[in-house]
Amino acid sequence: MTKRSDLVESMAIAAAAACLAHCVALPVLIAALPALASVIPVPTAFHIAALIFAVPTTLFALGIGYRHHRRAFPLIAGLAGLALLAIAVIVYERTPGEAPVTMAGSLLIVAAHLSNWRMRRHPA
Repeated sequence: MTKRSDLVESMAIAAAAACLAHCVALPVLIAALPALASVIPVPTAFHIAALIFAVPTTLFALGIGYRHHRRAFPLIAGLAGLALLAIAVIVYERTPGEAPVTMAGSLLIVAAHLSNWRMRRHPA
């Protein structure tokens, strides 16, 4: 069970980190090269697909961790991060608020997975 949960947790961390990298890199590129914004827009479908991937992997990995260590922080942080990602897609899509809300959500999800990983390895 640990190997499978480690794999899912690793996938979830990688997805959250990729989301964060995407959110940091794209605004930097757009700020540096304004012409790119109109030439290569990121479709809404990408953000929806990322959210559809993030929700089950995050809930699965954090749920397994919670059953193991019984600490609420990773689960609460993960749920808050997922909520922010959903808000970014639903409310802030294609507005200046999208990137900061998405980055905050991604950071919460990464923190949730890292703390969950540590707590599963070293339950106190």
